[in-house]
Amino acid sequence: MTVKRHEPPRVLVTKLGLDGHDRGSRLVAAFLRDAGMEVIYTNPWQEIAAVVQLALQEDVDVIGISSLATDHLLVPKLTRALSEAGLGHVRVVVGGIVPDEDERMLLEAGVSRVFHPGSSRDEIIMEVDGLARHARREGSDDRNGDSDGG
Repeated sequence: MTVKRHEPPRVLVTKLGLDGHDRGSRLVAAFLRDAGMEVIYTNPWQEIAAVVQLALQEDVDVIGISSLATDHLLVPKLTRALSEAGLGHVRVVVGGIVPDEDERMLLEAGVSRVFHPGSSRDEIIMEVDGLARHARREGSDDRNGDSDGG
């Protein structure tokens, strides 16, 4: 599956905290890149401030966070920091091992989607592409003074 558009979605794929298991995030980054998206991939062990700064510098549409331990519990701090930095339109997705009660907490904190083990390549690509389109629309509306999320 290939995503076709004039400007490809820009996706930051990263890991927060101390979890260094990055096989899944590397695989998803390759899926997205092969589908025609621009992927910015970081090494594991990122701090929230560094992710926000990179999202700003790279003008990303979506941030994908991989979690195999409990590092997904840091994501609500990331969504707050994005909002405070004027990046509330950037969509955040989480992939990996996330218990049901934590998934509810993440969604309430502004995460757009949680992908569990077994999520298909096509499902991830289609969802990230759709979220990127929404993020661009909202980011464009915000820059044009329309803050209703348009």
